[in-house]
Amino acid sequence: MQAGSPVILFDGVCNLCHGLVQFIIQRDPHARFRFASLQSAEGQRLMPGGVNPDPDNPDSVVLIEDGRAYTHSTAILRILRRLGGGWALLAVAGLLPRSLRDAAYRFVARNRYRWFGKQTECWLPTPELKARFL
Repeated sequence: MQAGSPVILFDGVCNLCHGLVQFIIQRDPHARFRFASLQSAEGQRLMPGGVNPDPDNPDSVVLIEDGRAYTHSTAILRILRRLGGGWALLAVAGLLPRSLRDAAYRFVARNRYRWFGKQTECWLPTPELKARFL
């Protein structure tokens, strides 16, 4: 993993977010992405101003890339683009107005615990994946 790799901040108790992290890890064989839970000390340190990990706030995934923070649908589309292959094709959704994309994102984010559940504590990576987590 390279210094300056993009970092994905995720809700550490959200089952949907855990699934997203696993999805990315499986499709990122060069380990370009690093990860940190929003609830961790490192996640809080990296958290840009104006982004809040509160469950009522739908910012459940934040991408820190090249010194900038991306939230909502823009974060997801940038992640897909970096995964490459067929996943990058889904980034064509970026042609939709951001207000529509973000409304869909917020709808899922608001309902993520109800639909997918949540854990009582943050997920811990396996020893093999530990180096990818901050």
